[in-house]
Amino acid sequence: MTSSSLPIEAILPDLLTALEQNTNAVLVAEPGAGKTTRVPLALLDAPWREDGKIIVLEPRRLAARAAARRMAHTLGESVGETVGYRVRMDSKVSAKTRIEVVTEGVFTRMILDDPELSGVAAVLFDEYHERSMDGDLGLALALDVQEALRDDLRIVPMSATLDAAEVSKLLDDAPILKSEGRQYPVETHYIGRDPRGRLEDQIARAVRSALAEETGSVLVFLPGQGEIKRTQSLLEGRVGTDVDIAPLYGALDSKAQDLAVRPAKAGRRKVVLTTAIAQTSLTIEGVRIVIDSGLSRVPRYDPQTGLTRLETVKVSRATAEQRKGRAGRVEPGICYRLWEEAQTKALPAAEKPEILESDLSGLVLDVANWGVADPAQLRFMTPPPAAAWSEAKELLEELDALDADGGLTKAGRDLAGLPLHPRLGHMLVQSAQEDQAELASLIAVIIGEHGLGGRSTDLRDRLRRLMQDQSQRGKEARAQAKRWVKLVGGQSSHRANFEDAGDILSLAYPDRIAQQRGARGSFRLANGRGAQLEESEALYAEKFLSIAEVTGTATRARILLAAPLSFKELEARFASHIREKEHVQFMPDGVIKAVRQRVLGKLVLDEKKISDPDLEAITDALLEQIARKGAARLPWSKDQLRYRGRVNYLRETAGKEWPDLGDKALDADFSWLRPFLAGKTALSQVDASTLGDALSTLVPWELSTELDNLAPSHFVVPTGSRIPIDYDGEQGPMLSVRVQELFGLAQHPSICGGKIQLVLQLLSPAQRPIQITKDLPGFWQGSWADVKADMKGQYPKHPWPDNPLDAEATRRAKPRK
Repeated sequence: MTSSSLPIEAILPDLLTALEQNTNAVLVAEPGAGKTTRVPLALLDAPWREDGKIIVLEPRRLAARAAARRMAHTLGESVGETVGYRVRMDSKVSAKTRIEVVTEGVFTRMILDDPELSGVAAVLFDEYHERSMDGDLGLALALDVQEALRDDLRIVPMSATLDAAEVSKLLDDAPILKSEGRQYPVETHYIGRDPRGRLEDQIARAVRSALAEETGSVLVFLPGQGEIKRTQSLLEGRVGTDVDIAPLYGALDSKAQDLAVRPAKAGRRKVVLTTAIAQTSLTIEGVRIVIDSGLSRVPRYDPQTGLTRLETVKVSRATAEQRKGRAGRVEPGICYRLWEEAQTKALPAAEKPEILESDLSGLVLDVANWGVADPAQLRFMTPPPAAAWSEAKELLEELDALDADGGLTKAGRDLAGLPLHPRLGHMLVQSAQEDQAELASLIAVIIGEHGLGGRSTDLRDRLRRLMQDQSQRGKEARAQAKRWVKLVGGQSSHRANFEDAGDILSLAYPDRIAQQRGARGSFRLANGRGAQLEESEALYAEKFLSIAEVTGTATRARILLAAPLSFKELEARFASHIREKEHVQFMPDGVIKAVRQRVLGKLVLDEKKISDPDLEAITDALLEQIARKGAARLPWSKDQLRYRGRVNYLRETAGKEWPDLGDKALDADFSWLRPFLAGKTALSQVDASTLGDALSTLVPWELSTELDNLAPSHFVVPTGSRIPIDYDGEQGPMLSVRVQELFGLAQHPSICGGKIQLVLQLLSPAQRPIQITKDLPGFWQGSWADVKADMKGQYPKHPWPDNPLDAEATRRAKPRK
């Protein structure tokens, strides 16, 4: 296909005109249109470019290299001349380069190092719909540069599935240009999947069937590397001799990735087993069959635990369509989906932006390095979540990278200058001061590059394998580590002691120092979470570990990468963080057990019994016991429960200035009870009187004076009885009263100054419900006749007057004659 035949050619004149008249534009181009490789080349001739560079952002290294090669080929040149690329651990650029294809993370470093983007005429955000965090940050910073320093800078987000209107609004109502794609028809087959069977077995069957029934090469989407390798082993030797099996995932070196992308040799077919890496930007020649597992593996960060874990999730409808479109890039194709057609509607419309589900510490550091403490000062397409932002700030403060006002410290400026996650940057900077920069940089490379050094859980094993790895990827990784050593002023001695790995790793993850608890293979982390190792793992019997990577739930995570840490190393490294405290525990028999502990975070390093525990420690233990019991199981009196119900009712109806006295709210923080536990040494001493004293402090005085007026505890009926009002009913505040006690009452009972009518549950003489009403006068005039006729036969000794408004209210039966 020649460049002139690409659909994008039709709108290139309009795009050039738009960028002549505006600094921003939004380009929506369907798959196969040619936007990635044709737009940058077209902009080379724009008069506003002068001699400035065009920067093209790609979400992935593979796509960046492929796009640069394709454009260079169009010009009849080699990569590194007019068109070059820069990605992590690899670059091909020269003084002649005018189009640079870079990954989004590389662009972030570029703009932070040179906020004016000197020599850059335009920045194109390709596949912006993927909404990576680096992409969102890069766009926010570029817009800030454009507004404050470079009103001549052109910015163009490009995508096939972009929310063009929203992006245009963010870019000051930039013009939107749309291009039709070159998409051949793709026939879709839903072949379903048995959730009880192994995914790989069903994928392998689908591949063999597709090869037998269809022509052309096959592109198979799987969640991750493990599934790819297992599927590969199931297919090798079981497909035709003219079929090549080619895995494609991020951990492969560049040569293996390029091999998977190239067209199959003449007379041969190819089965490419890939992750989401091949969803966009790439055209794999010869592919006309797509098999989609419908699954993807994504990192999810939990700010409450500080852990990021990989989760296998169903793809969105947008992603499923992108995957399907891979089959129709060069000719009509076919797509097999491993789910039922009806399930498609239940898929989410699109993936969530990464900024909503990621560790934000790197983002917070970059924004602080930009001179901004509040993310609202930048134009983010999606604002960062407040909880995750706060969590990230706390981590950076612990690493001494931020001050209390959110500004960069000297240590923070050192970290900001490193192309590393702040944890790893901190480890590298601190290690350089101990002549351990080489070991730290090798650890950082392994953590940052999935699969380097093998799959062992023991970090020391991975370090040894990395040093022996003679593949291109291994050599690139070691070269990257050396560059990082130089960045922090360290020395590469080639004598790194891998036995120190746990000690050095703890600098990056002090919150993930782990201690064996109870049994081998079971560990408690300094952040309080639990983690496990299988008995077959080499680190199974270690007393202490430094953990880099875990997966699974917060209570029972599986350790994926760690190194042993000796007690001596731990004490030396974290002496200033180890503190002493008294701990009191109530035993099942009610006896108090008191010990003095040395603790690091949630880890108890050692303890000694004490006979005279601190009274505050006893109170702490009592509060802990109460918290386990929960507010609902405390010995509240009936009046106290009614009091809480009244206050909660007013909170719902009169305003949030009234406190929340519900069980969940009280459970969230028992500090309200602490002042009233002084001197108490047993749970049995916490009685209704104690609870009443504590409860009275939770409602401000100025509100408590209004409580009886707005929501009285009782209603006085005509007989003089004080009947309690139930504020917890589903129908509203309810008064349950025998009907004879309301004789003579012409007005319906109410609260809140007459604004709220009570629900009346009218009872028989035997206290059984006979009627519910919110209109007592209407009841006397209407339903009373039927009730009277029914009740008179059942309760002949009680009065049932024809006109209850003229009758005297009574609690008694009729007097004997």
